[in-house]
Amino acid sequence: MRIPRIHVPAALSAGDVLQLPEQAGEHLARVLRLESGHPLILFNGDGSEYDARLATLSKRAVTAEVVACREVSRESPLSLTLVQGVARGEKMDWILQKATELGVARIVPVVTERTEVRLDEDRAGKRLAHWTSVVAAACEQCGRNTLPDVLAPQKLMTWCAALSEADTAARFALLPEAGTGPRDIGALPQGAILLVGPEGGLSDHDIAIARNAGFRGLRLGPRILRTETAGLAAIAALQAIAGDFA
Repeated sequence: MRIPRIHVPAALSAGDVLQLPEQAGEHLARVLRLESGHPLILFNGDGSEYDARLATLSKRAVTAEVVACREVSRESPLSLTLVQGVARGEKMDWILQKATELGVARIVPVVTERTEVRLDEDRAGKRLAHWTSVVAAACEQCGRNTLPDVLAPQKLMTWCAALSEADTAARFALLPEAGTGPRDIGALPQGAILLVGPEGGLSDHDIAIARNAGFRGLRLGPRILRTETAGLAAIAALQAIAGDFA
């Protein structure tokens, strides 16, 4: 029997009866046509899973009762930050979804010299809310109980300037012309940062900013990969070296 997993952005504890998010409730009631008492798994991002069961189903609300809490960790030992040049439309959703499935701990959308998507303050806020929902849905699907942090979009220079020199994470920028490949990396610390350009890649100015912030170039084979492919391939390679693919 398939047990639905649902992200609930609220504190959870055994004995609680709570209203499920509207979209999730409609899916359980109208699409899956589940009945009261059906088991559920709830999570709120604190790292735990909460066994629950459907309590009531009505047109106004669907509620669930929390039965018990379980400590279940499915996080990678490699704390990986993806710094992604904002891509157009559904490409960005795809990148965030798959990066979440691959185990990244943090996602930083950045505006680079070649970024074609322009976000004013209002649009940036809406996009951040949307991206957060994409990440939550990906966690529902893949079994993660800790949501990756998704930062508000910002300029690459601003984010690099805020990097701490005390941060020992390895820093890589995907560059087709780089001489270093994944096999040349060697041992990694517990953290890594991966910078990926948008459509059109990183400009010379972006590369200079990254190198000044301690990034070294990383090359993925002889072919030039699209932005929605390159970062995911590199994440998988780094997870194979030092993460939960090893």
